[in-house]
Amino acid sequence: MKKAILATKVGMTQIFNEDGVLTPVTVLQAGPCVVTQIKTVEKDGYDAIQVGFGDKRENLVNKPQKGHFAKAGVATKRFVREFRLEDVSGYSLAQEITADIFAEGDKVDATAKSKGKGYAGGIKRHGLKSGPSAHGSKYHRHAGSNGSATTPGRVFKGKKMPGHMGAVRVTVQNLEIVKIDVENNIILVKGAVPGPKKSLVMLKDTVKA
Repeated sequence: MKKAILATKVGMTQIFNEDGVLTPVTVLQAGPCVVTQIKTVEKDGYDAIQVGFGDKRENLVNKPQKGHFAKAGVATKRFVREFRLEDVSGYSLAQEITADIFAEGDKVDATAKSKGKGYAGGIKRHGLKSGPSAHGSKYHRHAGSNGSATTPGRVFKGKKMPGHMGAVRVTVQNLEIVKIDVENNIILVKGAVPGPKKSLVMLKDTVKA
């Protein structure tokens, strides 16, 4: 990974290019982020930068965190994430990372926590088929058999069953950056990005270019 930034999801819209072709885009408020810690191979065993994003009132931060931010010379931040980079020599403590780290046409991977859907049945959660719709079937949205009785006498791991759906870490790869507003730190990404509005999104250069 060569570059990365933290952003919040504003929502979705659509834009037209010079030829009048419509493109659905996700609007991301990317940064400004600040470098709160630099990790090196000599000291920590690997190269990485720790990045803070979004201001947070000082009275909501505990003493160890206050000391950590004070050591870096930055204000207290709401979100702190770490990115492993190929080279960290170009970064310094309290350095600002803004949307212009990326360029239009760049391919990125977007990571966020998906929308929580609560408790869902097998049909919604896994796309299982429903039973006959007639009144006499008495089998409509049931997930079906869980396994035989005596042998093996248990339900196998990974069985598609009802349960909690969504609210998991999701990465969508190879998204294209359509437009960047450097003044307002806005990045428009082609297509959909995981998570609800106002959720935290990690934007990194793609691993499958």
